[in-house]
Amino acid sequence: MRKTRQELEQILPSDITPLDKYLSRRALLAGGAGLAAAQTLGRWGKAFGESNPAGLSYTHNAALSVTDPPNSYKDISTYNNYYEFGTDKSDPAQNAQGFRPQPWTVAVSGEAEVTGAYALEDILKPHPFEERIYRLRCVEAWSMIVPWVGFPLGDLLKRFKPTSKAKFVEFKTLYDPKRMPGQRSHVLDWPYVEGLRIDEAMHPLAIMAVGLYGKALPNQNGAPLRLIVPWKYGFKGIKAIVGIKFTETAPRTTWNLAAPNEYGFFANVNPAVDHPRWSQASERHIGGGLFDQRRPTLPFNGYGAQVAGLYSGMDLRKYF
Repeated sequence: MRKTRQELEQILPSDITPLDKYLSRRALLAGGAGLAAAQTLGRWGKAFGESNPAGLSYTHNAALSVTDPPNSYKDISTYNNYYEFGTDKSDPAQNAQGFRPQPWTVAVSGEAEVTGAYALEDILKPHPFEERIYRLRCVEAWSMIVPWVGFPLGDLLKRFKPTSKAKFVEFKTLYDPKRMPGQRSHVLDWPYVEGLRIDEAMHPLAIMAVGLYGKALPNQNGAPLRLIVPWKYGFKGIKAIVGIKFTETAPRTTWNLAAPNEYGFFANVNPAVDHPRWSQASERHIGGGLFDQRRPTLPFNGYGAQVAGLYSGMDLRKYF
């Protein structure tokens, strides 16, 4: 018997029908597509939060990767924006070590035909993982090259059959001040919320990341599930995702509410528009050494050929 949405929101992860079986009854899953990922999950699905993250099975996507050498694992895992674990770049690596992101449930709601609460394993099973080496530029004008492991965000969203009213997608981070000490402060309005327009979310470059450098995501990088949108500022990379909501209107995102004159909803990398407190025209590459020169910032972070068409006709000085 079909449960009501209220009942779905109250059930335990152990009570959840596996999502691949649930969606197969609606002919949404290709036969056998999730076998490799399911086998992988058997090896690392319980490894999030460990000091030595488990290795992942994946293929390398050269067509959607930059050829620059990646930053070191140390750079990527010790220099982080993750206010749930502190406001300094070194805080997350120190304060997230005791975080245990298991079990994990993702609630899907809003303007979609398939909604409910799903265990992480059932969210991931149908999706073979791939590595993409992306260039990530953060709002503070620093950049890194990161070898993410994940899968296309659009492939996940399509499984929930968004309706014609779904113009945007809202993402929400776990709210648990006991496990996330930064949430005990009032530096932001918790829980953290981020959003994309539906066509941005469906773009092939946008991914759900589950790992980096071939290993499961460490806590400080957003374990177990985080968003990567390489042509946007770093604050679009929401971490520890527990909610996905399809909406007809733009979500009220955390940074846009906190400082609307500094952080617009779209957050595209635009060197022609200065941040109120610093220039966006150049950036510093983390790990480049003491004498590394600042380099010019590229429009859309260098991904303009792929994504500029999404914003055709828009004034990106106004819609920043």
